[in-house]
Amino acid sequence: IWIFHGFYAEEKLVGDLANMSTSERIKAIQKMPEAMRKKRDIRNKVLREIAKKSRPGRTQLSCCTQSLEGARVSFRRFGSSLSEYFHQLRIFHKALKIIGAEFGTSVLSYFIFLKWLLTFNIFSFLINFSFITIPQFIAAEPNNLSFTGLELITGAGYFQQTVLYYGFYTNATISIAEHGPSYNMQLAYFFTVGIYFLICFLILLFSMGKSFCRNFINPQTYPGNASKLLCTWDFTITNERTVKLKQKNLSTQIKEDLMEVNREVVTFSVRERAVRVVIHLAAWAASLGTAVAACTGVYFLSINNLELFVKGYANNLEGQAAMLVLPVVVSLLNTFIPFFYSWLGHLERFQTPGQHIYVTIIRNIVLKMSVVGILCYYWLKVVAASESQCWETLVGQDIYRLVLVDFVFCLLGSFFGEFLLRVIGTAASEGWGRPEFDIGRNVLDLIYAQTLTWIGILFSPLLPAIQMTAFSIVFYVKKVSLRMNCQPPQKVWRTAQMTTSFLFLLFFPSFLGVLSVIGVTVWSLKPSADCGPFRGLSFMYTAVYEWVKTLENLTDFRWVAWIYHNLITSELFFFVLSTIAL
Repeated sequence: IWIFHGFYAEEKLVGDLANMSTSERIKAIQKMPEAMRKKRDIRNKVLREIAKKSRPGRTQLSCCTQSLEGARVSFRRFGSSLSEYFHQLRIFHKALKIIGAEFGTSVLSYFIFLKWLLTFNIFSFLINFSFITIPQFIAAEPNNLSFTGLELITGAGYFQQTVLYYGFYTNATISIAEHGPSYNMQLAYFFTVGIYFLICFLILLFSMGKSFCRNFINPQTYPGNASKLLCTWDFTITNERTVKLKQKNLSTQIKEDLMEVNREVVTFSVRERAVRVVIHLAAWAASLGTAVAACTGVYFLSINNLELFVKGYANNLEGQAAMLVLPVVVSLLNTFIPFFYSWLGHLERFQTPGQHIYVTIIRNIVLKMSVVGILCYYWLKVVAASESQCWETLVGQDIYRLVLVDFVFCLLGSFFGEFLLRVIGTAASEGWGRPEFDIGRNVLDLIYAQTLTWIGILFSPLLPAIQMTAFSIVFYVKKVSLRMNCQPPQKVWRTAQMTTSFLFLLFFPSFLGVLSVIGVTVWSLKPSADCGPFRGLSFMYTAVYEWVKTLENLTDFRWVAWIYHNLITSELFFFVLSTIAL
């Protein structure tokens, strides 16, 4: 009887689903508390039921129509299966679940941001490699320099004559056959970089808008406390380890929500407020003074560094070591000064962990963006006007060393900043315990590294491949260090708006500042006369201007020239476009 009842219920369910529209049927199947295999079986039965109902009318359909509909159903099944397959292969999915369950959403937001940047760099590498590097392989000349191994650290020597740097790329039009299609490397280089930054701009705007809408405008549309407690358990979970992980994850989320609701408002007397204001002002004065001193030191060190290169550039050991002085000093400043900022934050005793993190992030962004600004001034005003034969390659080498040394210091920071503190904290008689994961410092390390990568794309097109590898290693090192050396935040708190703040900081000042640097380079600086795809031109943008002049003489392509003159060079068009975007 029970078997017959279950069979009848399933037949009724299949009949009801077959009578629904396609979108309603998909949503209904997704909401079923059944295993994925059971859902797939129900879906297949529904599709067969629909096919049976439509069979009498198919006698009037043509063979072509039936074939098209069969192909449509098969393609939909294939797409669904492929989507399920990629869903299971999502990168770092299991690691993120464990981190969120053990350390809460505040620490999880850092790893989600790191994963997002890693995906971003994979996309960057694929674009540059496909449209710039692969065509260059066809026209590449043999590299006569010897490889010693030091190039992996300094980025100089053998790498100068490879596709890693701007100076190696040709300015010729590449063609495989004598009368076959041609490939203009000047236009390919310019438009690949330009379109890439346009896509980045749109992706960042869309991501910020989506995150802002989810966390600020419509937060009530997402599950609250009651629904988390009563409706979020997945009854298809049978693995004991997965059950415990899910329980821990839900427990952490409910604690965060309760802490947000039950947060106490501390009142201070007039004297206590005055003391707190003085402490805050002193901390800000100390942080800003430190940033100014660091920028001053970086600037004078950069000038001395360029004099060494111009006067006595050699491939000996002393010359190789001299190249690493600037990136090592910059990385030392970017590594140890944030620890000083974190110490200042503990002295200020903020009421909530969120206030502490946001203030630390602001101080770090001032420091790191100021250092990057000084370096950009040095590259665009000093190096570009120097006697170097290929100043673009020199800038690319500087950025390569900065990215590589910053990656090494990031790994060392996990050792000295987390492992040693854990050893000292557990061995000390006072019982400090394990340190907490410093979200602000680690997030700004990511933004700084991504800013360098964006600046370096014009001078070193394959730099995203290096950063992609670095971010992958950083993810696993930080994950292991977090679980071995750090403790969960003592004050559990919800960070729904944290990801939005990270994206905003990545957009401004990082991405918009990079666009300013690229704009000055393309429209205001004269390219090197003996290297690179824009050699012999007054500016990099001159390549587009000459191309448009050529198109004006071709009847079939005059519409491109019209778009250039009436839209691309129109200030009104960009004003309207920026107004719509913002």
